[in-house]
Amino acid sequence: MTNSDIDGVLAELTRGVEEVIPVEALRARLSLGRPLRIKAGFDPTAPDLHLGHTVLINKLRQFQQFGHQVVFLIGDFTGMIGDPTGKSATRPPLTREDVIRNAQSYREQVFKILDPAKTEVRFNSEWMDKIDAAGMIRLAGQYTVARMLERDDFSKRYANEQSISIHEFLYPLVQGYDSVALQADVELGGTDQKFNLLMGRMLQKNAGQEPQVIMTMPILEGLDGVQKMSKSLGNYIGVSDLPGEMYGKLLSLPDGLIWRYFDLLSFRSLSEIEALKRDVESGRNPQEVKQLLAEEIVTRFHGAELASRAHNSAGNQVGLGEIPENLPDVDVVSEAGGALPIATVLRLAGLVKNGAAAKDVLARGVVYVDAVAVGADYMMRVGQVGVVQAGKKKIARVIVK
Repeated sequence: MTNSDIDGVLAELTRGVEEVIPVEALRARLSLGRPLRIKAGFDPTAPDLHLGHTVLINKLRQFQQFGHQVVFLIGDFTGMIGDPTGKSATRPPLTREDVIRNAQSYREQVFKILDPAKTEVRFNSEWMDKIDAAGMIRLAGQYTVARMLERDDFSKRYANEQSISIHEFLYPLVQGYDSVALQADVELGGTDQKFNLLMGRMLQKNAGQEPQVIMTMPILEGLDGVQKMSKSLGNYIGVSDLPGEMYGKLLSLPDGLIWRYFDLLSFRSLSEIEALKRDVESGRNPQEVKQLLAEEIVTRFHGAELASRAHNSAGNQVGLGEIPENLPDVDVVSEAGGALPIATVLRLAGLVKNGAAAKDVLARGVVYVDAVAVGADYMMRVGQVGVVQAGKKKIARVIVK
């Protein structure tokens, strides 16, 4: 490739990336004229993925499009250790049965994004199961406790006199050794994985290999626009969400997150996104741009036909009227600081006149949150953002505070 070609490829590959270590090495490897081995590891800790997880997978797809070999590593061995990253306490390890079940679910979901023919799926038990006690001791001997305690989550727990199990120190070592076993050219991970990714560089150097390039991806904010996307926080969009549900959630996205989501989730080119930005700056309704993103994401996971009908939830199991372009934002305050019953949310958001009217619409089954019908027992948590509808006409994006 010419320098101009490499510049163009680099611009796309580094789009949305938090950090490249070192960026000069990535340019040099792209100049080699051979497919690079691009590694990303996933511990199958849960059976379902949300769009936050796909930020990394989308970047893998970009590398595939430029002709590189993606190694999708399922950490069945590391999953049984338990990743301590970001944890304030020892994380319970998974059983072998948990890992196998969740890994199969992962494969089914990621191949809606990655090309199976260009993806090498590996399990790190392939090599870790063959390492005996002596080999594990040799691996542990390549790093010191003092350096391990420099890691943010470990240092905080140590300072707070919280327990750190010895096996947790093995996790970054095993993840790093995966890069040696796979001879990775590039490893991708979230910003919270930087310590582990750097471990891979160190172990590769010790093994006589060229240290891998590290690319860290940002953590995607959820629909509240503040905290990271998480099922436990209720601010997520699931890969397996029904088409109308997925569409409705994306349209509920705060305007301030539009371009963040385009950069990290859309497959549109940089030039297309810049053109959309100019359109909005010139007066185009941001809701129209959200619709484009919603249609693209729903098509990716459910196909074009269901995506074309998702705006009125024709692909869902429940009916729901179309979501208007200018969706009002309504803040609902929980005085006690806890979750609110949906009837209370409807009343405080002005979607019904009083408590009796709330009971009526709930009894008729015409109350929806993010395109999913809910009953009187549904609760909205503090920090949750949802498109709430009561009947055919009353609808708003509700933020519980």
